[in-house]
Amino acid sequence: MTTLVFGHKSPDTDSTGSPIVWAWYLSEIMGTPAKPALLGEPNTEALFMLDHWNLEKPEIISGIEAGQDVVIVDTNNPAELPDNINDANITAIIDHHKLVGGLETAGPIPIRIEPLACTATIMWKMIGKDMAQMPNDVKGAMLTCILSDTLEFRSPTTTQEDKAIAWSLAESLGVDIADYAAQMFAAKSDVSSFSEAELLRMDSKEYAVDGKQFRVSVLETTSPAAVLDRKDALMAAMPGVAEEDGADQVLLFVVDILNEEATMLIPNELSKTVAEKSFGAEVTGDTVVLPGVMSRKKQIIPNLKV
Repeated sequence: MTTLVFGHKSPDTDSTGSPIVWAWYLSEIMGTPAKPALLGEPNTEALFMLDHWNLEKPEIISGIEAGQDVVIVDTNNPAELPDNINDANITAIIDHHKLVGGLETAGPIPIRIEPLACTATIMWKMIGKDMAQMPNDVKGAMLTCILSDTLEFRSPTTTQEDKAIAWSLAESLGVDIADYAAQMFAAKSDVSSFSEAELLRMDSKEYAVDGKQFRVSVLETTSPAAVLDRKDALMAAMPGVAEEDGADQVLLFVVDILNEEATMLIPNELSKTVAEKSFGAEVTGDTVVLPGVMSRKKQIIPNLKV
């Protein structure tokens, strides 16, 4: 049986690239037939990565068959995985998020979770000397994942290991990190072809706080004005997205990569309360700027209060 390797729903660059990396490792090094898969349409930065390195876009799957061998990467949260994930045969988990619980396995499996900025960083460490056999297109995916998740080392989640591995990969590929990251972020910033509902779901996580269910959405961009010019339409779309997704509220943070700050949209009293209690912000309008806030994982979700 071919093992499916996939990350979370609403796949970002790490959840698109890391399955490619690990499927290569399983197939070519470990002798275990594997292929990468996606649980949704990848974002524009991930699509740029696939095009730049001439990588085939992984198949988008909506569910899995019972007993299917799978490796889960870049998440361990059942809410971000197929509804029947516990019917699959989970053979390994590789992740850099907090342990959530709820996944079930048929027996003991390898689980690797480390406090690093990127799943691909963990994979580099796990692959070790066999990195010498990795083709450049897969190395390019690995580098892109790290630069994306660290926001070119600006994110507070960045560790020295992430930096060192990214520099090593860039050197072996002959890539100028600053130039390549600028191309990545330009691709990520082009959201003109997406509807408001698609933007609200593009890079989002479900999270509950004191009985309130939130869809916490982040848009990382070097052109925040392109998103904020659509704030009225985005706020108008929030109730419908929340209702369809079983949430009380969509929280949207527009992360300005270059100025290292986030702008949170404030459509109603609930979001205003969240902003004031969570970040000590003084809200006077329908947006509030949160200086230094770059990471949903480290700065937004852990601080949410209602």
